[in-house]
Amino acid sequence: MFMKKISLLILSVFVFLSAYSVFAGGQKASGAQSGVQEIKIGLVTDVGGVNDQSFNQSAWEGLQRFGKDTGITVHYIESRDESSYAPNYNTFVDDNYSFIWGVGFLQGDAIAQAGKDYPNTQFAIIDYSYSPDQVPNNNVTGVVFAAEECSFLVGFIAGKVTKTGKVGHVNGVASPSMENFAVGYYAGVLTANPDAQIMGQYSGSFGDPAAGKAIANQYFADGADIIYHAAGGTGAGVIEAAREQNKWAIGVDMDQNYIAPNNVLTSALKRVDNALYDVSDLMRKGTLKGGSTLLYNLKNNGVGYATTGNHIPQDVIADVEAIKVKIISGEIKVPATAAQINAQFPGKYNLPAVN
Repeated sequence: MFMKKISLLILSVFVFLSAYSVFAGGQKASGAQSGVQEIKIGLVTDVGGVNDQSFNQSAWEGLQRFGKDTGITVHYIESRDESSYAPNYNTFVDDNYSFIWGVGFLQGDAIAQAGKDYPNTQFAIIDYSYSPDQVPNNNVTGVVFAAEECSFLVGFIAGKVTKTGKVGHVNGVASPSMENFAVGYYAGVLTANPDAQIMGQYSGSFGDPAAGKAIANQYFADGADIIYHAAGGTGAGVIEAAREQNKWAIGVDMDQNYIAPNNVLTSALKRVDNALYDVSDLMRKGTLKGGSTLLYNLKNNGVGYATTGNHIPQDVIADVEAIKVKIISGEIKVPATAAQINAQFPGKYNLPAVN
């Protein structure tokens, strides 16, 4: 009897190990036969860092959400300065990342070069578009936003809400994509309030809150009661100045009301998070057409405005919603360049044109 039990035990162990071996071997064989490489997606931030409370943070939040939903590995590397872009791409390539994102137009040249250096790796960039000769391998995707549309909406709100008739704008680094923010804002303010005075300038940085605060404090001292920033981390200083002086700030990229709930009137929403998610999913499915540029606008919910805090009067919201419909239909054409706004509102735009 004892020997019989031992024999049965040995047989059971043998059957278990055989079954486990077949199962494990089957999994391994399936992976080997399919030849599918693990998808890993990396994000290289702009110099403002991943916690800039603006477009870098929004990008990372979108990629994190994508990773959580799909189980795909995602990671970011922060850029110290512009010279670190290329080494950061190299790090991801060396670690076999399939898809690499760059956040911000400042990475445009570096990503184009990376696309040439690594033709078997897919790249995408926020706020930059390419001509075919710049990305000959068709492995770089540009993602741009109709920033002038969301800026027009918050500018309209500022023009309606201002008590002093004076508002401000703090921009980041001068470029065509940043000009869109300024032009749209000016057009929105002037549409709502043709007599409004608008103070505006480029700060020259996306990562200098002290500079943003200094500019905002000067605007407030000159009578402005609302200031819109489109300056990444520099804009944190604008919001801080508004909070300290109990004035209004308008946020950008993501809903920034949480930073100063009583002093952020609205935010121009540029859904970088959704773009990161959507385009990464196209890459995962194998349907991403590299070498193209994707546009996010009001029509596809790529841009918008925030109402968090309930600071915007309901009649103004009704006006803004009506304007959105007209922009989407094409009845209202929002200017996007200095030349266009100067033609529409002569003598009102005071920022230098950007080529």
